Amino acid sequence: MRSWAAGGKTLPHYSVAQYQQSTPITLSQLQPGDLLFWSDSGPSGIYHVAIYTGNGMMIHAPRPGRSVEEVSMYYWVTPNLFARP
Repeated sequence: MRSWAAGGKTLPHYSVAQYQQSTPITLSQLQPGDLLFWSDSGPSGIYHVAIYTGNGMMIHAPRPGRSVEEVSMYYWVTPNLFARP
């Protein structure tokens, strides 16, 4: 949300709303800056979001108390929804 705000694009705080306000894309369409989402039940079940940085990498905040980090988008559960704000 804040990264996109720095670039002049307003996104809501809630990850489901971020997906709803963005354009869904496929994995093969990913470009740096696109959003990666994890869900167990479609768009309404989104529980995590990250920013794609390219070459299979992402920036995310893993959980409270841990620093924001850049890691492989495959190091954990593979994201299953993708969108372009």
